[in-house]
Amino acid sequence: MLYVALVLVVLALIFAAASLKIVPQGYVKVIERLGKFHSLAYGGLNVIIPFIDGVRVTIDVREQISPVEPQPAITRDNVTMEVDCVVYWSVFDSVKATYEIQDVRRGLEQLALSALRNVIGELDLDHTLTSRDLINNKMRAVLDESTERWGVKVLRVELKNIEPPPEIKFTMEKQMTAERTRRAVVTEAEGAKAAAILRAEGDKQSNVIAAEGRRAAQILDAEGKAEAIERLAAAEAKLVSTIVAAIGKEADPAGYLVAMKYLDSFKEIARGADKTVFIPYEATAAMGSLGTIKEMLGAHGPNFPPPPGPVARRV
Repeated sequence: MLYVALVLVVLALIFAAASLKIVPQGYVKVIERLGKFHSLAYGGLNVIIPFIDGVRVTIDVREQISPVEPQPAITRDNVTMEVDCVVYWSVFDSVKATYEIQDVRRGLEQLALSALRNVIGELDLDHTLTSRDLINNKMRAVLDESTERWGVKVLRVELKNIEPPPEIKFTMEKQMTAERTRRAVVTEAEGAKAAAILRAEGDKQSNVIAAEGRRAAQILDAEGKAEAIERLAAAEAKLVSTIVAAIGKEADPAGYLVAMKYLDSFKEIARGADKTVFIPYEATAAMGSLGTIKEMLGAHGPNFPPPPGPVARRV
């Protein structure tokens, strides 16, 4: 009886251990009963019936990464390119992922290859190289629609490398070099244009300032000359007033002033002359009138310039 009890205890322990299933977090176990789907065992401790229930498969429901190896793809303008990508996906229905497809990962990779070639075939070379986001979005939409019946959700698709043929790559590099040279020439021309404009504006401002300076100088010079003329006129007017007050109304003060101007001119002429100086006849008449005025002023006593000495008359 003791042995029977021990055997029963051991069998009970084995039965209990077989009935307990511990599922890690992030995984789901598909439970079958007598070969048919029964339930899902999620993270934690789960109880099943030994020998009746069994675990068909354990599925990772976390986000999965499936790289697609480089594959040749032909663009719309018949350029063969090497393209690869990475697909990010996750299982949202473990039952479909178990019973609707044999191998989810392999099926997804083959579907990604087909979708990649189809999307690349719709674009030409230039758009393929510059439209990564467009290709990613199209592939994600195509894959997500096709894998929905498998219980798989395609989260995103990322292109890794796009390699054109060597001859196309060489041509593109030459085109890129020519474009950069053109941009450099354009930038240099724009810089020279800006510098010329700045120099022209500087010259213009300099000319304007110089012209304003000359204008101000001319105005000051004109004002100075006007003031000098005014003062000279005032002095001559004062002199005329003095002469009139001294000689009275009988004499001609204008004739006196004219004679004095003649005398000043003769002085300047005589400085450079070492021989006889010929004086115009009209000048002798003016100096004669000056002598007459002096005789009239003899009694008044003002000290006017004496009449000129003997001069040569014009015959």
